Amino acid sequence: MVTFRTRARADAVRCPRCKSLSWRVHGRYERRLADAAVGTTPVVIRLVVRRFKCLSSGCPTVTFAEQIPGLTSPHARHTPVLRKLLARVAEALAGRAGARLARRMGMPVAKDTLLRLLRASDLEEPGAVRVLGVDEFALLKGHNYATLLVDLEARRPIDVLPGREAGTVARWLESHPEIEIICRDRASAYAEAARAAAPQAVQIADVWHLWNNLAKAVERTLTSHYACIRAGHEAARQPDEDAPVAPPDGTLDVNGRPRRIVGRIRERHRRVHELLAQGRSLRGISRDLDLDYYAVRRYAQTPDVDQLLVKVTQRRTLLDDYKPYLYERFTQGCRNASQLFREVRDQGFRGERTGVNRYIRQLKQGIETAPPAPALPKPRRALRWVMTHPDRLRPHEVLGLKLVRAACPELDTAVEHVRDFAALIQERRGQDLFDWIEQVHNSGLASLQQFARGLLHDQDAVVAGLSSTWSSGQVEGQVTRVKLIKRAGYGRAKLDLLRTRILLRT
Repeated sequence: MVTFRTRARADAVRCPRCKSLSWRVHGRYERRLADAAVGTTPVVIRLVVRRFKCLSSGCPTVTFAEQIPGLTSPHARHTPVLRKLLARVAEALAGRAGARLARRMGMPVAKDTLLRLLRASDLEEPGAVRVLGVDEFALLKGHNYATLLVDLEARRPIDVLPGREAGTVARWLESHPEIEIICRDRASAYAEAARAAAPQAVQIADVWHLWNNLAKAVERTLTSHYACIRAGHEAARQPDEDAPVAPPDGTLDVNGRPRRIVGRIRERHRRVHELLAQGRSLRGISRDLDLDYYAVRRYAQTPDVDQLLVKVTQRRTLLDDYKPYLYERFTQGCRNASQLFREVRDQGFRGERTGVNRYIRQLKQGIETAPPAPALPKPRRALRWVMTHPDRLRPHEVLGLKLVRAACPELDTAVEHVRDFAALIQERRGQDLFDWIEQVHNSGLASLQQFARGLLHDQDAVVAGLSSTWSSGQVEGQVTRVKLIKRAGYGRAKLDLLRTRILLRT
């Protein structure tokens, strides 16, 4: 620690209340002030302070302590320089984390002091706001919420309101009549507040929320027609009558030798059935072979070992989605497994090279005689295919989506509606929304019809959202920042402290 010993040298000091000069010293005491560190070494200033008597008979102050401008202030234990540094640490890290960092920087301080400095920070007034973004975030998910207001032109949050009720937002909007555009999600409370308190503003429904609502409707459609998808998938997997029957897949390793797990299953199946023939119980066999009881029971209940091998050798793998592409490249003349591995890896394959090697060996040996059909997709996976731009789909996803669309006319129609709605968003053709809604109503798809009816309830904001360049995108980004700040404090910050940290531009 570096210590400075000093004292003031002024002959006379003015009374802080009546401003009269006094030169009569009443007494002295030592004051300790923490200052900015030298390197990482703490610095303390030990200042001898004098108390003066006020010479004005009409002043209620009897004695007062002298203050040194730029160094001391009443009751302060830090210099102004150190106070500013600690305030910056508090803005970035708040309590305990800020105290740990300050201690390592040679500025030991209590967490409560940092929080006190943070609460005393001066917040910048928002000024005039033309384009406003509104969204909610959870203080305690499912129970307590707050509303975040963002100036979209200045790209910064300007206020945090308690709750998410229409009345709270409306009172804030009434004090800002200059607002011209309000970007919001599809929450009815914010729409009601905007209509009541800011009728001059154009409301814009966020495009991402519209797309997300459409995705939920499409997922319900896929789920209700999943029987069609399953039937189409089974039809695609039926082998050609003229094609030769292929032997079991996956029983050989990449070198053409029987896989260890295949030999182990065959041996265990043989031993279990031998002991059963001798009259042994399942419990006894489990002890003798050191196997789990339920595994022994599974072996005992399966007379044909090939039924056990199916689950091992033909279970779904990471390579299944890429087998159609590998088969196509193989038939084109590319037989180099390393080259094919690099190609599927560039397409997103996350498996090992050995899986590709094994599959290419099977193709060379004639085990695979027809292109494999894609695995049966779950509704959520099929939804991702439908909602992804066609140019960004991988080859196996294109094939999977083709089978989904071919499963039944309703699914093909749903995909067309999704792509038409995507065109409205990309080309900002909000004026064509009602034509799209009419097509959906004529399609007979209940979930999409329900989504379309919801658009009509908020049609002005939806049309504006599909036509305008403004959206709630950066509001969602600010909400992500708010979640980081909230979770960095383990969710224990009260709203006033959380509001200060959100609004400070650190």
